[in-house]
This record gives sequence, C-alpha cells and structure tokens, in this order.
Amino acid sequence: MLQLDAITLHFGERPLFDGISATINPGERIGLVGPNGAGKSTLLKIIAGEQQADSGSLKMSNDATVGYLPQDGVEPDPNLTVFTEVEQAFKEILKLRDELAEIQVKLNSEEPGSDEHNKTLEQFGTVQHALEHSGSYTLQADIERILMGLGFSESDFSRSTTEFSGGWLMRIALAKLLLRKPTYLLLDEPTNHLDIVSLQWIEQFLNSYEGAVIIVSHDRAFLDIVTTRTLALSRGDMFDYAGNFTFYERKYAEEMELLKKKYENQQKEIKQTEQFINRFRYKATKAKQVQSRIKQMEKMEMIEIDDEQSEISFRFPPPERSGQIVLKLQNLVKKYGDNTVFNGIDYEVERGDKIAVVGPNGAGKSTLIRILAGNEPITSGNREIGYNVTPGYFAQHQADELNPANSALDEMKLAGSNESETRLRTILGCFLFVGDDVFKKVKVLSGGEKSRLALAKMLLNPGNFLIFDEPTNHLDMQSKSILQQALQQFEGTLMIVSHDRDFLDPVVNKTLEVQPGRVKTWLGNVSYYLDKQAEEAGNLAANQTADKASDGLSRKEQRRMEAEKRNALSKKIKPLQKRLEETEKRVEKLEERKAEIELLMADTSFYDNPDKVKETSMEYESIKNELAELLNKWEEIAGRIEFIEGEY
Repeated sequence: MLQLDAITLHFGERPLFDGISATINPGERIGLVGPNGAGKSTLLKIIAGEQQADSGSLKMSNDATVGYLPQDGVEPDPNLTVFTEVEQAFKEILKLRDELAEIQVKLNSEEPGSDEHNKTLEQFGTVQHALEHSGSYTLQADIERILMGLGFSESDFSRSTTEFSGGWLMRIALAKLLLRKPTYLLLDEPTNHLDIVSLQWIEQFLNSYEGAVIIVSHDRAFLDIVTTRTLALSRGDMFDYAGNFTFYERKYAEEMELLKKKYENQQKEIKQTEQFINRFRYKATKAKQVQSRIKQMEKMEMIEIDDEQSEISFRFPPPERSGQIVLKLQNLVKKYGDNTVFNGIDYEVERGDKIAVVGPNGAGKSTLIRILAGNEPITSGNREIGYNVTPGYFAQHQADELNPANSALDEMKLAGSNESETRLRTILGCFLFVGDDVFKKVKVLSGGEKSRLALAKMLLNPGNFLIFDEPTNHLDMQSKSILQQALQQFEGTLMIVSHDRDFLDPVVNKTLEVQPGRVKTWLGNVSYYLDKQAEEAGNLAANQTADKASDGLSRKEQRRMEAEKRNALSKKIKPLQKRLEETEKRVEKLEERKAEIELLMADTSFYDNPDKVKETSMEYESIKNELAELLNKWEEIAGRIEFIEGEY
C-alpha cells in the first residue's frame, strides 16, 4: 500500500497542505478533486517523487512502481517513430534482446563443446528464459492494441513523433504509462486530449486495470464511471469519501448544509457573547462572568465556510434573430493535396439547433468546424450562410491573438461590450481570474489561462451562431457549470466540439457524428448517440437501424444505401483480412518447420553433431518465440475485424 503521512507544504505563508494523510490500497480507483489552486497536481508530483514536501513522509513497498502523466510538457525523442518511442517503455526487454543478440554472436565464434561455449550456452538459456517471462513475445501486439485504443491508426506507427501535435504526444506518453502497468498510476487531466471513442476505451481499460489509479479530472462523467473513492482537497486539508464524484458531491452538499447551520449558531453565540461582554465590561459585579466569556471566546474553534461560488453566473446578451436556415453546405469537397477529407457533403444548420460534434480524432471535426465558421477555404461546393447570421467562433489558437502587453482586464475592455469594470471582473472570475489575477499581463499567463481569457472575451460579443472547439479543456468544474448554464439559456444556435458528455448533454439537442469522409446527424444528445451506437453493435440493433433507415425510402434508395454500407465495410476490413491471411500463412509455415525440427530432435543420432544441435536449437527457440508473437497478433487482428463487422 501507499501511505501519505502528515504531508505539509507551504507556498509562501500559505499552507497548501497542512499535515494531510491518506492510505492508497492496491487496485483502488481514486478521484482527486478540489477547487483550482487546491494543490491537486502538486500532490500527484509529490507522490511521483517530482516535488518534495516541507515535511511528512511517503511510504510504499520496495517493489511498487509509480507512473505519472502530467497535464503537459511531454517531450518524446524526435528521432524515433511512434512505435519505437512507445517501445522505450520496455527498456529492460530491449536490453535483454540486445544481450541475447550479443550472446548469439559470441556462440558462433566459440568452439562447440568447449568450456567457454558451454558457459555461453548456459547464459543464452538464462537470458532466453528471462525474455520468455518478460512479455517480450507479446510486446508488439500489446503496443499496437494500446496505440489503436488511444486513436492511432496503423499507418501512424511508423511516423516520426515530430509530426504530431501536443495532444497526440500526450497520448503517446499515456500509451507508455499504460503499457508499463505501474502499481500506482497517476493521471493529471488525462481526458483533455482524447475524443469520445478513445475516452470510452480508456474508461474500460482503467476499470480492468490491476494497479491503483489516482485521477485528477474535471470530467464528471469520466470520474463517475472510473472511480470508486474520492479524495477532496480544501483549505490545506484532505477529506475522504467512499464513492465516486456524484457520491462525493451529494455528501459534500449535506456536510455544507450542516456546517452552515453550525456556523450560523456559532455566529449567534458570538454575537450574544460580545453583547454580554460589552454590556457588563465595566461592572465590577460581573467582572468574573465577563472574563469567563472572554476566555470562552478565545478558546472557541472558529467555523469557516467556503465562498458561495454558486452565486456567480453569466448570461449571454440576447442575440438578434436569424433566418430559419443558419448555414447550408452543398456538395462540399475539402482536400489537402491528395488527401480528401470530405467528398460531396450536404449539411444544414437550422435556427435553434444546439449541436454536439463528435467523432474520432483525424476524422475532420475541426476542419468541418472551421469551414462552418468561415475560417477554412473549401475545395469545391457551396457554403451558404443564412439571413442575419453572425457567427462567433472559439478555438484554442485564438489565445494567440491576445496582446501580450495587455492585462486580462484590458483585453476584456477591448471587446467593446460596454460592460462595467465590475461586471467584467465578475465574468473573469467565472473563468478563474480571481482578485489581482485580472491585472496579470497576457505575456505571463499560462496556455490554459490564455485560453480561458480568449473564451471570456469572445463571450462578450457572441453573435447568434456560436461555434466552439473544445471550450472546456482548461476550465474547472465550477467554470464549466457557469458556461453550461449560460449556454442552456442562450437563445441562438450552437455547435460544440467536445468530449465532455456531462457538459454537453444538458446543452445540446442534436449530435453530429463526423467519420472519415461522411457525417451523420442523431436527434438527441451525446448520451443518446452513445446508447444508439452501443445498440447498433448488436444484431438486434442492426436490424432496428435497417428498419428505421428504410422508412420513407424507395427500394432503389435502400439498395444504394446497402451497397454503400457493404463497400464501406469492405474498404475498412480488407487490409485487415489481408494481414490476417498473411499471418495465418506465416504461422502455418512456422508450425510445419517446428514439427520437422521436433522429428529431428526425436532421433538420437541428431545429437552427434554439436554444431548442428546448436544451430537447430537456436532456430527452434526463434520459431517458438515468433509463433507466440504471431498468435497474439492474429488474435488482435481477428478481434478488430469482429468489432468493425459489429459496427456495420
């Protein structure tokens, strides 16, 4: 077990941790929560050994390991491919492989039957045995499984790490951690860089993970699905709750209600005591009672309650009314060189639509969003904006447009909304700029702070068609709740790219699924879409979907759609089937050779030639190892084909 004992850490005069303690048991799923600045990331760094506490101790067994994923700052080797970078997680295995290769070279140079040769042969067996128990022969299949679960395609494996954005580099770092399988897995905002498909995969992975997991996240749905215990940081202390985030929130609300009553009773008692002291302070006959009350006040443990953040709110100004059709795409084609992202897409956005945009990374979500916002040129087709439509677009790169010399408050004033300074500071407070933070210069703000400032500024003059690309990545739960409430009350039209289901579900009424080369609209929120996706994976749901698709369609149209579906399925699984066949042929060939060698070994005369024995034994071991790896690979490919067929 992992034990934190009286951990104390000060930032200046303020105690960030004031003697906090906790015991983390094997296999636990823990959510680490608390307001912004409570020290969640700092505590993970202390557990990971990347930061020292002022006092206290951290204890765990000698054979325990810790794996830590920070929010950002991951820098893989630029000289490696994605696959070889992830493979570096297994340096012990790579070292054993190199050692085995060296021993094989040495064996070839030694006289068979000599003492040196026999000693080297013994070393070969020892290293070979170590490799067998290290997972070396399933390593390739394991790496491929994790990378594909996190959204990488097979063609990405051989690409240089320099070709990927920061978000994808974080996925590479996460893949390395998951493959290492540390005893204690520490994840700081792991969902920020995942799409909904990858998010569902990692939820399943973590739920079956053998080690303990401690997660910092602002994604409520993710915490509820994965965690079974919550540690809450507040005012330098840490509180333990035996349930997921929803359980914690409910219990915390009950505790706050009781604390408020105690606070009110204490304030009433203090007021009465002060009145008594002031009234009888100078009366000799009451001097003893007055001194007693003063001492009572001095010994009283004062009850503190957190600020009522729930009173902070933000509302959009009423938007101008647009035409019924907000935006229309007709026969849209978008290409980047030889890469065709969309080919003949038709799509309409109507007034009052609240649309979540989902789909795997690389499918074209951000490209489509930029096209809709008018920030991305199209190759051919038509993009027609509706009557009286004023788009407002938020993307992460908008933070780059802020003036480094301005303060956060200056930038808000430049938005030209004519809001009072008090109101602007209140809005900044909604996005975690508290007190003197509003006077910070843009040039000293972190990437997350710049993103929040750009979002706050954009919301002052939003237009009547709002388009957001991952607006919640750098918001805490309170800020997300404020934005969510504002979007629920917004009377215009919305499109939001996000993986945060808890944020999206109360806001949206449609879900636009973007897959490579195609889009599909679902008439419900993200949970509805995910439920329908799960249903379609089964045979019954597939029949139901076919029935719904046939409603109102001509027989010719049905045949066309069925043919398109068959073609799409064939295109997707054909490369996998080819790999499966190649793997089967290789397995068959190796098994034939293995059987031949076993027949040779059964013949006693085989052992008369030591050189032949050595050479054949090494070949036999190599075949066994390759067969183990190929069989794992076969299972992986067959599983992926089965999954894709289920989808269709």
